[in-house]
Amino acid sequence: MNDYKIPANTRIGHVHLKVSDLQRSIAFYCDLLGFEIMATYGDQAAFISAGGYHHHIGLNTWHSKGASPAPEYAPGLYHTAILYPERKDLAAILKRLIDAKYPLTGASDHGVSEAIYLDDPDGNGVELYRDRPRDNWPLDEQGNLMMYTRRLDVEDLLSELN
Repeated sequence: MNDYKIPANTRIGHVHLKVSDLQRSIAFYCDLLGFEIMATYGDQAAFISAGGYHHHIGLNTWHSKGASPAPEYAPGLYHTAILYPERKDLAAILKRLIDAKYPLTGASDHGVSEAIYLDDPDGNGVELYRDRPRDNWPLDEQGNLMMYTRRLDVEDLLSELN
C-alpha cells in the first residue's frame, strides 16, 4: 500500500495565508519583499507573485480581519519558505531587511541551503533561502544526506553584493 511516490517534479504551487490587515500584509510582502500584486478581491484578498505567475501567495481576511496572531504552541503553519534563485539574490534581500531595520528571528546554514528567518506582521513565519547546488550537499560516508543547522555566515553572504 505504501509503494506510491509522488512524482519527482511535483512542486508546492502556492500558499494562502489568513491575515488580519490586508494592506499591512501587502506592504510587507510587496513593498518590503518585492512581490507583485496579480489580482485583488476588493479589500479582502490579494494574490501576489514573483515574475508574473498567477500567484505564489494568497493573502485574505475572510476569517481573520482584525484577529490576533495564532498561538505559537498550536497546530498550523510553521513557516512559508521562499526560494531565491541565486546566493546574490538572498544577499540582496538580507541587505534590504537590514536597511529597513526589519527584525530577523534567525539565520542558518543547513548544509543544503542558507536561510534567513523572520515573521510577517501577523506572526506567520517566513523563511527566505537559497539552495546550494545539489553536488555540494553534505553527505555521510554512505552517501546519505546530512542536513544540519549552523550559524549562517552573514558577512560572507553579504559579500556577494560587492
